[in-house]
Amino acid sequence: MKQAMIYKGFAPEELSKDDLAKINRYTRRELGVDEVYVFPLILCDNEIDRDFERFSIEALHKLRRLFLGKTGIFDHNPKGTNQTARIFHTAVEQDALRTTATGEIYHFLTAQAYMVRSEKNKDLILDIDAGIKKEVSVGCAVEEVLCSVCGKNVKKQPCQHTSGKLYDGVPCHYTLNKPTDAYEWSFVAVPAQPAAGVTKAYTADEQDCGSLNAVIAKLKATDTSVTFSRNDVNILNEELDRLHQLAETGEIYRNELKKEVLRSAALSGSGISQKAVSAIADKLTAEELRELKKSFASAGGKQPVPFLQTAGSLLPHGSNENTQFLI
Repeated sequence: MKQAMIYKGFAPEELSKDDLAKINRYTRRELGVDEVYVFPLILCDNEIDRDFERFSIEALHKLRRLFLGKTGIFDHNPKGTNQTARIFHTAVEQDALRTTATGEIYHFLTAQAYMVRSEKNKDLILDIDAGIKKEVSVGCAVEEVLCSVCGKNVKKQPCQHTSGKLYDGVPCHYTLNKPTDAYEWSFVAVPAQPAAGVTKAYTADEQDCGSLNAVIAKLKATDTSVTFSRNDVNILNEELDRLHQLAETGEIYRNELKKEVLRSAALSGSGISQKAVSAIADKLTAEELRELKKSFASAGGKQPVPFLQTAGSLLPHGSNENTQFLI
């Protein structure tokens, strides 16, 4: 999701016939100049933002077409009552006197949006003109997120580079390329990009990793935020369920192994208290518990084997009375 900038709206006399014609392409009846309020926006640009991401110039031109006709909402809630304005014109402009951090001429995507002048919208119109409402976040989907260091599309092939980290003295950043959709723009409060302020949500078109190994590789390849497709989330959930079952089975086995260690310790004659052996066992792995059990068992085998000694006869020598009952 990226943050855009709103500017003061047009006065009715500033609205051209061409602008009104573009607006009326989206209306059910012809609206007059006095019925609409128009305001311009800067949606996004090709400068590296605070998230160390930027749009390519080609992406800006594609977004120019995709944002036409998109409605503005509040708090990213798409219900009908929250739809307040619609974009009717877009353009990619450039400032030939300004270059970006990558050395390109600065390009930015502008838009013009309209809303109906009504009792419901009058406070919003006043807030825009007063500069109170001045940021909107915009969301789009892209096919490519290209690493500036190695050029890989990290959506499909994660790399070891981290955005914002210095490589040969230059911070790594991602280039957002090949947009596939622009879904919304919403009135918000806090900008995120220095110029036109942008907060991105370009993951709705996320490509599947397709396998558990690929999902794990993607997780290991970044120390920042990472997004997954629904299919990849299902893969992770299945693996977590499997690991949970294995953990339960392992816990049962370990508890039984600990009991065997305590039993072997008691029979070994080591003199170590059961409490001390239990505390030691709690800190050992299953393999270490098996070794400890062997040690106690080995020590126990060297102890004298207890045996029963029969008692001598208490009857006078030579008497055999009731001898069948003597042990």
